[in-house]
Amino acid sequence: MDCSVKTQLFLQIEKRKWVIMVGLVALTHLFCQSLMLPYGNALLSLFPSGKSKNLLMANPSHNDSSVKTLIDDNHTIAGVLDMDNDQSLFVRGVKSTKTYNVHVNAEDDKGSMEKKEKENMDSDVVGNGMDDDVDFVDDDTLDDVDVDLEDGFTVENSTQLGKASSGVVLESKTSEIQEKNVTDGSVILPTLVVSSDKPSLIGSVVGEKPESETSISDGSSMHISLSESKDVSVFRNNGSSVPNKPAKKKMRCDMPPKTVTPINEMERLLVRHRARSRAMRPRWSSERDQEILAAKRRIESAPFLKNDRELHAPLFRNISMFKRSYELMERVLKIYVYKEGEKPIFHQPILKGLYASEGWFMKLMEQRNNRFVVKDPRKAHLFYMPFSSRMLEYTLYVRNSHNRTNLRQHLKDYSEKIAAKYRFWNRTGGADHFLVACHDWAPYETRHHMEHCIKALCNADVTMGFKIGRDVSLPETYVRSARNPLRDLGGKPPSQRYTLAFYAGSLHGYLRPILLKYWKDKEPDMKILGQMPPGVPSKMNYIDQMKSSKYCICPKGYEVNSPRIVEAIFYECVPVIISDNFVPPFFEVFNWDAFSVIIAEKEIPNLREILVSIPEKKYLNMQLNVRKVQKHFLWHANPIKYDLFHMTLHSIWYNRVFQIKSRY
Repeated sequence: MDCSVKTQLFLQIEKRKWVIMVGLVALTHLFCQSLMLPYGNALLSLFPSGKSKNLLMANPSHNDSSVKTLIDDNHTIAGVLDMDNDQSLFVRGVKSTKTYNVHVNAEDDKGSMEKKEKENMDSDVVGNGMDDDVDFVDDDTLDDVDVDLEDGFTVENSTQLGKASSGVVLESKTSEIQEKNVTDGSVILPTLVVSSDKPSLIGSVVGEKPESETSISDGSSMHISLSESKDVSVFRNNGSSVPNKPAKKKMRCDMPPKTVTPINEMERLLVRHRARSRAMRPRWSSERDQEILAAKRRIESAPFLKNDRELHAPLFRNISMFKRSYELMERVLKIYVYKEGEKPIFHQPILKGLYASEGWFMKLMEQRNNRFVVKDPRKAHLFYMPFSSRMLEYTLYVRNSHNRTNLRQHLKDYSEKIAAKYRFWNRTGGADHFLVACHDWAPYETRHHMEHCIKALCNADVTMGFKIGRDVSLPETYVRSARNPLRDLGGKPPSQRYTLAFYAGSLHGYLRPILLKYWKDKEPDMKILGQMPPGVPSKMNYIDQMKSSKYCICPKGYEVNSPRIVEAIFYECVPVIISDNFVPPFFEVFNWDAFSVIIAEKEIPNLREILVSIPEKKYLNMQLNVRKVQKHFLWHANPIKYDLFHMTLHSIWYNRVFQIKSRY
């Protein structure tokens, strides 16, 4: 072989050695960076700069598949599937750092309970409290990762590559893991392993929080808490807080209802439920049942009554039946009030503020001179459970806990105690028992264990379990003075009401922003405002505006009910109710078309056109009817005939009369 050929071969060999050497150096450098840097950022050069990688790849059919978590300059986790080697370069790099502590907390309640706990009533008279079984929806995309797990998948902590069994089942169809940032460096979640054979979280047992330890670059350990509400909170074990970006949430009360029951459909439901009794058949008959059935027959055969000196006929669906029913209630009805339960949740009424309705009813029902109350439960037609839903929330709810289970459990224990001590609950399953509750959480708190009871609720929402014809829509009254609940009563005559429509208040819920969007500062005769300026004068200004407006707009807030309805009647202003699925107070006896305007939420853009189209004569009739119906919505320290106490009690009696079975 000549010299030139040997030289070429030698150069080629040396070139290949050089290429191999350079490659080895590059791989060694990459490997060292993976070990030395806190989070394996050496691999970020594999991705284009400035782009987030929100990827999760898994093969459900491959039991050994794993997902390797990567993080880019924007601190966004990406998933890279390695089907063959769980001990890949990146996994070893992550394992070389210290570990995390990942807590998955499956809460019973998904709601942000504290959102409406304390609300200022100076200018915005709106119910506070939270939705029952609140459904959350993420309102924005976090700066960090959202890893969506399909139904049936398992989240496994692979940081330690443990194979411990798990018992925490992901109840929601989609679970998201959201990564947060800390000030001293970026944070990544442990390597995730996704498989489809069992829906669980490795390293945990039912009712416990799985713990597999890791730490941040400064050596302090941390844990990330995830819940069904997809909220993530980060804490250091040394007690210091880790800054995190709170996720914006949308609750059910922040979104329009999925289904709408118009007022005419509610009318049909009432007639249908009146036609067929739906109450549980008693386990045994009683003399009290026979007395109620006799009263029912007399009510149904009431003589026709066109006018009455005490009652205004246009206000009622059937004044003849109401008059006869009310008279029979005064003559026949006997109620036993349970003495069980300790203060402040039981037997301690709140007489001032937003939840005054339940408090005033409790106070007046437990007065010594109450003509309806009997000491012998065997003589009772109905049984009253005197608890305050407001005091239940105030006493037992742990703020920021997002959990109302203990509230419901407290009432469950109470009802079980009654059932164990008395035989009356068991006879009807609670169908002849009633409760009066005004807090927004009451539908949730009384669900299941008090489901057969007659519920007088301010939150009368047909989509939240309110039963038309059995339950009672309790008026939500904001009482400013417990000593004088009738303070500031009345308003200006129609000729001095120059404002067409008035509303002022905070923008709670989804509906009020829509109202302001269309009508704030749009028409001179419509005063549609946000929250009025703070200060003492604003209180009287708010009242004066209602006293001098033709129509008072009553949009729903967080829930369907609003104290503005009673306020409008209080100040002799025609209420305009804008709240889909809301059952107006005393729906079973009152004809709300006679003294109010009910508008579907979708008609807000046409609000002014609807009000202007109402003839002046009809408005004057409605305003007169508002003044006539006013006495039925007033609290008195000593109850008087047809007042709010007696109207509430009558509706409870009336619904029981038409629910009881005719045969046994």
